[in-house]
Amino acid sequence: MEITKIYITKNEDENSKVKGHATVILNDGFAIHNIKIIEGKDRLFIAMPSRKDSKGEYKDIVHPTNHEARVMLEEAIIKEYSKDEN
Repeated sequence: MEITKIYITKNEDENSKVKGHATVILNDGFAIHNIKIIEGKDRLFIAMPSRKDSKGEYKDIVHPTNHEARVMLEEAIIKEYSKDEN
């Protein structure tokens, strides 16, 4: 799996823990939209797109299937998000 493009939309509300959203393009042929960039207690992290089920619980509708893929995705998104900050 290769991340071929990342688009970031930053949240203008400085008080929000959701700092922005990312769209990730994989292998120039598959898009994942609405990945949240969230300010946690110690660091930024991502939350995958989700939807509320009939019990009122949120379930990811797309997600990495192993730790290595999640780390790669999160690091790439946070790096792209932080580009303008430095």
